[in-house]
Amino acid sequence: MFSRKNLRRSRKKTELKNGLWKKCKQCGEILYRKELEQSYWVCPKCNYHFLVGHKTYIDLLLDDGNLDEIDRNLIPTDPLGFPKYKEKYRSSVKKTSMKEGIISGTAKVAGIPVVFAATDFAFMGGSMGSVVGEKVARSARLALAERKPFVMLTGSGGGARMQEGILSLMQMAKTSAEVALLKQENIPYINILTHPTMAGVMASFASLGDIIIAEPGALLGFTGPRVIEQNIGVKLPPGFQRSEFLLEHGFVDIVCSRRELHDTLVRVLDILVNPVRKG
Repeated sequence: MFSRKNLRRSRKKTELKNGLWKKCKQCGEILYRKELEQSYWVCPKCNYHFLVGHKTYIDLLLDDGNLDEIDRNLIPTDPLGFPKYKEKYRSSVKKTSMKEGIISGTAKVAGIPVVFAATDFAFMGGSMGSVVGEKVARSARLALAERKPFVMLTGSGGGARMQEGILSLMQMAKTSAEVALLKQENIPYINILTHPTMAGVMASFASLGDIIIAEPGALLGFTGPRVIEQNIGVKLPPGFQRSEFLLEHGFVDIVCSRRELHDTLVRVLDILVNPVRKG
């Protein structure tokens, strides 16, 4: 017999399947998709931050959601002839409509001109291959040339891209060197770390900002906690490598909700940019 309870379950499954509702991974609450979109994909019940792509952050952070994109047509090669790399790359292009796991350009934040770049987890885990590293480096050079703050947002759980071998690993040194030049010239460099930012990305340009802002609950580190525990045989403290843990230990400067991210970035830019303007 088909009870009312079963009917409700059936409707809920149908609605979830059709994309009208989303289930929060943290508290289990069933949430109306349109309301989630309006709150930038933050659960109103438990403050869980859903994984979102670069377009959401562009709309959230940049004036009128406007990015004057640069280096749009840079695409990777397959230097090692790595098995199925080309197929995986084409699949990511089709899925995301991006040409690589990063978008970069010039924009304004509350009227302040900036260079802005963002990696996207949806494109091969946001991993850093030669093109991602080159676009970060070019963004830093542009910020230096035009004396604009560089705002770098990361969602790179993939770290360095293994399919490009040493050409991927060398991007760690290259990007680190380029952003270091900004510091020498007192050009503000701001990191916004989202879940997840890991491995070679975290061990290079993503952790070198003058101010490091992180979203709540973001996993940030070089190697994941489960792998560390397996290797050293020691139980890690609760919340290890989450943004709140890193804030407590001085690695992150600010942890703020995505809802407050725009206003927080504006305040930080205003503090850091004023000396540049006076100079």
